[in-house]
Amino acid sequence: MSSSFHFLFTLPLWLSLILHSTTTTVSQTTAIAPAPPGPTNITKILEKSGQYTILLHLFHMTQIGDQINTQLNNSDQGVTVFAPTDNAFSALKSGSLNSLSDQEKVELVQFHVVPMFLSTSQFQTISNPLRTQAGDTARYKFPLNITTSGNQVNISTGVVDTTVANTIYSDGSLAVYQVDKVLLPMSMFGPPAPAPVPEKESKKSKADAGDDSPASDVGSSNADASGVGSLDRNLYGFVLGVTETIAFIGMFYL
Repeated sequence: MSSSFHFLFTLPLWLSLILHSTTTTVSQTTAIAPAPPGPTNITKILEKSGQYTILLHLFHMTQIGDQINTQLNNSDQGVTVFAPTDNAFSALKSGSLNSLSDQEKVELVQFHVVPMFLSTSQFQTISNPLRTQAGDTARYKFPLNITTSGNQVNISTGVVDTTVANTIYSDGSLAVYQVDKVLLPMSMFGPPAPAPVPEKESKKSKADAGDDSPASDVGSSNADASGVGSLDRNLYGFVLGVTETIAFIGMFYL
């Protein structure tokens, strides 16, 4: 009788321990399960760094930030971003950004974006000029040249020269590199492209240059001396000879 009573008395205690152990195991299993990774977001990466307020504003205004995120999640080529700091933008001449049209602001931001992933080691074998999302790499458009010296990565636009100061983010799909100068393209901040010379004017200029040259003068003088001048002397001699002949014959009739 006492054994039955003891069993009935301890049964609730055993049930409580079993339930607690089961609940703990389930909760531990739930806590260990990792959350699925979210899509790569360039905006969040730059916000976390805390010194790219102006670049983020331009990303938002031109909608290029959204374009980069879309490209990252729908393409295998990846993206590389050269990110100027707020100090880099502050070092620009006053009013430089405000003087740009909306389209020029888009092109300026695109000039900092390369439509492929570039690791630091790939900079050593890059082909120049590097094509950015701004497009045309011609001399007076959007040329971007990258060279290396040891571990230093040098960037030149034809207007400014700078270096990669730091790697902000790199995951094999997106690479974000800090630059301490805004990459200013030739088309907006460089010297104007020379106007093409019309073909007729070009030929005329060459002819004028030939007339003024000493060699041309000498040739012209020689031509006069051996050509027209020589003809005049021969004609004068012929006329003189005829006149003398007539005078000689006339002597016999006098």
